[in-house]
Amino acid sequence: MRLKDYQQETLRVLRNYLELCRLCGPETAYKEIIETPDQKRRLGRYAQDYKALEELPNIPYVCLRLPTGGGKTLLAAHAIAIAQKAWVEKDHPTVLWLVPSKTIRRQTVEALKNPRHPYRQQLDDLFEGRVRVFDIGDFTQIRPQDIRDQLTVIVGTIQTLKISNTEGRKVYAHNEDMEPHFTGIKNAAGLEKQNGSNRIKFSFANLLHTLRPIMIVDEAHNAVTNLSREMQERVSPSCIIEFTATPRFNSNILHSVTAQELKDEEMIKLPIVLSEHTNWQSAVDGAIQRRQALADIAEKDCKVIRPIVLFQAQKKNEEVTVDVLKNYLVETSGIAENKLAIATGEQRELDGIDLFDLQCPIEYIITIEALKEGWDCSFAYVFCSVSRIQSATAVEQLLGRVLRMPFAERRNAPELNRSYAHVSETSFSAAANALRDKLVAMGFDEEEAALNIERERCDEEGEFPLFGDEIGSSPKPKPSFTEIVDAAPDLSGLSGADKQAVSVTEMRDGQFEVKVTGPASDEALALISTGLPKARKQEFKEKTTAFKYRIEKECSPATRGIPFVMPKLRAYIQGELELADPEVFDEYHDWSLLDYPAKLSEDEFNIRDESHLFEIDLDGRKLAISYASQEEQLPLDIAVESWTENKLALALDKLIADPRFGQSERLKWCLAHVNDLVINRGISLSALWRAKFVLGRKLLERIKLLKAKEAVKAYQKCLFAPEAKTDVSFDDPFVFSEGMYEGQKPHRGKFRFKKHFLELVPAMDGRGDGEEVQCAMAIDSLSEMKHWLRNVSQHPASFKFPLAQGWTYPDFVAELNDGRLLVVEYKGAHLLNDPETREKKLIGELWERKMDGRGLYLMAVKSDEGKDVRAQLMAKIRKACPD
Repeated sequence: MRLKDYQQETLRVLRNYLELCRLCGPETAYKEIIETPDQKRRLGRYAQDYKALEELPNIPYVCLRLPTGGGKTLLAAHAIAIAQKAWVEKDHPTVLWLVPSKTIRRQTVEALKNPRHPYRQQLDDLFEGRVRVFDIGDFTQIRPQDIRDQLTVIVGTIQTLKISNTEGRKVYAHNEDMEPHFTGIKNAAGLEKQNGSNRIKFSFANLLHTLRPIMIVDEAHNAVTNLSREMQERVSPSCIIEFTATPRFNSNILHSVTAQELKDEEMIKLPIVLSEHTNWQSAVDGAIQRRQALADIAEKDCKVIRPIVLFQAQKKNEEVTVDVLKNYLVETSGIAENKLAIATGEQRELDGIDLFDLQCPIEYIITIEALKEGWDCSFAYVFCSVSRIQSATAVEQLLGRVLRMPFAERRNAPELNRSYAHVSETSFSAAANALRDKLVAMGFDEEEAALNIERERCDEEGEFPLFGDEIGSSPKPKPSFTEIVDAAPDLSGLSGADKQAVSVTEMRDGQFEVKVTGPASDEALALISTGLPKARKQEFKEKTTAFKYRIEKECSPATRGIPFVMPKLRAYIQGELELADPEVFDEYHDWSLLDYPAKLSEDEFNIRDESHLFEIDLDGRKLAISYASQEEQLPLDIAVESWTENKLALALDKLIADPRFGQSERLKWCLAHVNDLVINRGISLSALWRAKFVLGRKLLERIKLLKAKEAVKAYQKCLFAPEAKTDVSFDDPFVFSEGMYEGQKPHRGKFRFKKHFLELVPAMDGRGDGEEVQCAMAIDSLSEMKHWLRNVSQHPASFKFPLAQGWTYPDFVAELNDGRLLVVEYKGAHLLNDPETREKKLIGELWERKMDGRGLYLMAVKSDEGKDVRAQLMAKIRKACPD
């Protein structure tokens, strides 16, 4: 299963942190990571001073923040392998996996034990199938050979570690069945003794202390900080990695993912279309109608989707109980009982039901809050609360159930890419404010939450109060007009855009109301005119003229259907024209690891093996491992005689596992490094075996550097070498269209741009009146400008140029009145001499040359030889202006 980009980035940050921990300790490593510009910007208010646990000051303890729907459990599975290689450095570590409730505990155990479940499949892939999973209540079933030869995952809750809890008492109690685990332990420091003796207590808590497990904390909030100092010391984890949507500020938040990233990766359905109703019956009716409308649309989807409504009833002592709501649905709304399921603590009608089964009839689910933990069905589209949303409980958890995107793929119909909420509130402002608060509690930041609430509009001409510009991402209504005709016009011959713009409704008196919303072609308007008597045609002509004027003034170029495309850069590779793509360059670039010498200098990697200290030097920094701490670990029963150069090369290859190279090539390269370290550097083979994880990371780092070096060679060869052949092509261009940046944060400045291609002007870097905004204002002011676009970095629909490694996304793209295209990259003065800036400028200038007068590229700065940004733009446009 390929991880999403935001998931890979989350794991990359975790890996970097744990590797740094080995060099400088958890606190310094945390500070180094969060103070990088990217992380500082990403974390914002979550960036805090590191807070070590009182009894465990030297173990890494960090939190990864992902909003609901971000795939926290899948990431947790991957985090185990990262912690194993980067920090724990054991072939088969033990994992203590803590979850917030018994329900989640049961579901997590079932998922991790099921060989067909994606979570278990990931663990099997990462640990070659050597995986055992146990519920903490079954700890007596764990055998010493499980711990020695397998990744051992033990799932529990924070309650199971508390002595006041029944299961907790068992965890700390002496148990003769545990004796085999303690055979051969030489150092009993820190282990609890049996009453009145010096004998080690054979308890599961003592076993955990000895194993020093990786602790994974899934949505347990204050679970770790609420552990007493005594419990922290007793469990003694080697590291703690917490995953949550709503972290506490004392959780050492290392990385934070935005809801927008989840939406861009097609993980969640946003925005939430909010409908407020004056009473609960109207809310229920609206939810039923919405589900039916979605079901009609879903019939045209390429995959089967059965939209489901989640109804939240009130508790027994309130008005709209489960029984009252069910009776209304069946008796008043006519919903068949087999389409209803009740899921509460007492009635569990979803147990054993597969909602993804094509034959499953369930379309409506009534709950109170029983769905809030662990339940997951991406067919849930509509949430309906019969209570006022401010006072309703568990709303955050239930809303999370309707956010997940079916099949984690954006659907063709835009209606299927949204979630829907029908609530009992008398005003939109009250409903939206309350919903915003609930989204914030689910892990959205406040601005994201506000932007992802959209009001359902029954009448596009109706006005409603928003909260300044704070709430509501609904686009402004398109201009419209209506006309009454005697005969319905035949719309079958119209284009798709016209069919969307023109609607016909039969009236009670037999006439027809024709409504035109947004841009419509002259052909469509003429078709409507044919149904009018001659006396009204002039009036209709005047109405359409005024309508077109409104369209011109009020709608963006994209809304008006004006095309805007940019060509792509291409390169000849082995005689064929290919899209200029760094991955393609690398694919056709022939090189081998064996082209480079297999040598690590003493500065890069060195080992000093002394009587009480095993010390590794890595790039001038020391990693120290005390033999005493090794003796506290359980014996591995691995004979030193089995440690050979070939087997070490094989172990290193597993740590590297780079698919860019064949295994035979990797093994030869690893073996060459081992032989050099043993023969030429005089490092003992046993010392290398002990340091294999560190050595593996060093070799992986070297591969990364070599790949970067070769990527530059391939890039230069394909694009800039004397023999390179390049061109630009409109055959498969970048196409810009309305809605392409749906959900992006909008620009919030006071200036109103007149020539932006889209209705939405995406947010720009810096302050609302910063240098990038000033550049945009200069572009917008040019008389030569037809339209322009704020080009969002890293967005899949954005225009981009290839770099040696990855892509660059220029800040602005534009089309001039004379048809020429313009690409503008704005750079602050502090970045002008940066190597990456020079690389961006070179590729932009290459594109300009290949456009042969049809396109211009400008790297703009605040001031260039006395010229401000506007003057630089004018000079570029007019100097290259065609005769």
